[in-house]
Amino acid sequence: MPVPLPILIPAAAASLAYLNAKSSFWYDLALVKSLVKASLRVRHGLNHDTINLFYALESAALSRRLANKPFLIFEGKTYTYAQTYDRVLRYGHWIRKRFGVKPQEIVAMDFENSDTFIFVWFALWSIGAKPAFINYNLTGKPLAHCIKAATTRLCLIDPAVASNFEDESVKQSLPNVEFVVFTPEVEAEALATAPERAFNTDRSDGTMASMAMLIYTSGTTGLPKPAVVSWAKCIYGGTMAATLLNRGDSDIMYTCMPLYHSSAALLSVCATLLSGSTQALGRKFSTKRFWDECRASKATSIQYVGETLRYLLAAPPQLDPVTGENLDRKHHVRLAFGNGLRPDIWDRVKERFGIETIAEFYAATESPGAAWNVSSNDYARGAIGRSGWLHLLLSGSSSALVEVDWATDSPWRDPVTGFCRRVKPGQPGEMLYRLPADDIGQRFQGYFNNPGASDAKILRGVFRPGDAWFRSGDVLRRDADGLTYFSDRIGDTFRWKSENVSTAEVSQAMGLHPAVREANVYGVELPHHDGRAGCAAVCLDPPVPDEATLRSLAAHVNASLPRYARPLFLRLVKDVGVGSQTTGTNKQQKQSLRAQGVKPRTKASGGEGSSEEGETDVYWLRGDSYVPFREKDWRELEGGRVKL
Repeated sequence: MPVPLPILIPAAAASLAYLNAKSSFWYDLALVKSLVKASLRVRHGLNHDTINLFYALESAALSRRLANKPFLIFEGKTYTYAQTYDRVLRYGHWIRKRFGVKPQEIVAMDFENSDTFIFVWFALWSIGAKPAFINYNLTGKPLAHCIKAATTRLCLIDPAVASNFEDESVKQSLPNVEFVVFTPEVEAEALATAPERAFNTDRSDGTMASMAMLIYTSGTTGLPKPAVVSWAKCIYGGTMAATLLNRGDSDIMYTCMPLYHSSAALLSVCATLLSGSTQALGRKFSTKRFWDECRASKATSIQYVGETLRYLLAAPPQLDPVTGENLDRKHHVRLAFGNGLRPDIWDRVKERFGIETIAEFYAATESPGAAWNVSSNDYARGAIGRSGWLHLLLSGSSSALVEVDWATDSPWRDPVTGFCRRVKPGQPGEMLYRLPADDIGQRFQGYFNNPGASDAKILRGVFRPGDAWFRSGDVLRRDADGLTYFSDRIGDTFRWKSENVSTAEVSQAMGLHPAVREANVYGVELPHHDGRAGCAAVCLDPPVPDEATLRSLAAHVNASLPRYARPLFLRLVKDVGVGSQTTGTNKQQKQSLRAQGVKPRTKASGGEGSSEEGETDVYWLRGDSYVPFREKDWRELEGGRVKL
């Protein structure tokens, strides 16, 4: 019996849509389009010596279509492309005249997010100088180190962070650096300067690998290192973000992620410029201001990093003060873009805030490669990257996942051949990116004036003699459908009971429990035990758990995780993202937590009572519940009388 057309056509369309999604053909076409577009932009810039993105701003500001279009929205002020260009010329002329800054010279910038940050940034580009973006959270030795590493003689400072320089040891360790606080008076002086354009020759850069700026690593394993960000990376990153997200004239992207980080600087601001759209900017992340600023700017997309969206989920709903209406969905945002959105809250974010599309990317400031996943349905949920047969055919040899030797935290090598081995689909492996063996600097510019750190990121002889690959330090897994998932950071994975435990996977499992607002998992050393035992710093709702909650948590981890992966210890924290547990980009950190271990820190209840009677913030898994871990329990472990 023939199937009626009204039934057949929708069924056929649904089948084709499914096959299209599974094959990722349309997605591959978008990836290829963005790569071709970026390549053409780079080639055009090299041919005309206009690879400096100042020229992109100038072109927009002088065009009929974009001159009067809003480029930047910040704290109620709006600047068109033409107005931004005018300020950039004034600031650039002032910096050149007042401080004698020359082309190719590096100038340090220590600013919170602001309109001034962007004006100074592009002003430096306008005169051929190179900005070094300093993390405004730094003080003391790390701050002095970052300025010194940039080999600069000038540091421009936001008045909001000027107190960071009150420590005289910072200035004393940098006797040749001039520190200039950008006070309102100084800013007025810059604005009063004529908008004089520097000569084109001042901005001349001969290669796509030439430095555009310095952006620092987070310094999670030592002092921050300045990564050289090339013009090609600015153009490729901005073009791919703009193209894959379909950014255009009507798009307004809101970010309050720090501009000193490449995510906001390249993938939001540079993407805004290259797409001719509008950038809405927040000074810094705040759960109270986030949605208010989105609504005020009429943002159509938002940017997140790390646990940003989890913090927004943890905040109570915002209510209209007059009508009492829930404002969670009262906005224009249709897309959330960033990296680090964990699978356990992926759907919760979309449902609560009415966001249609999640766009995840995976990359690092110094990395020569990246992965992207734009998802508007359940397919590819939780993946950090996706690619189909077409993309793999064209670029499949540019990256590889290789087996890890967990004893050395480095890629495993065959004892006979000395080569690495690719993992099978679905298995975890370290992500490597191919580099041109005879010209590594073309794709990986490394760390400024730090050849040792740069060389440490390069592997030779991976699959054949003499080849060169970039080490990401991240363990990923890619399934047979071309979906890539994050497993862990090398060094975060720990070994317990002769098994490798992924902190990311354990955190995800714990995050599915309704009482867990955030879980940061790591391994801790214990007396008389090999390896590291699992510990989770958790923020619970309510903050002080009752016995039923602790039993429920224990039942959840026992049911969700294999015995070796279950967190044996819990450390309660009062709020999400507190203290040293996150970076300025809302990414979790584990070093200080590992250093604390699990030795109880008790609070005596009455001043004279023993610590045994006090409260502890550490619990351990005993049978079917988590129970307080006290000093006497620690002594039992130290004495070797408890075996976990």
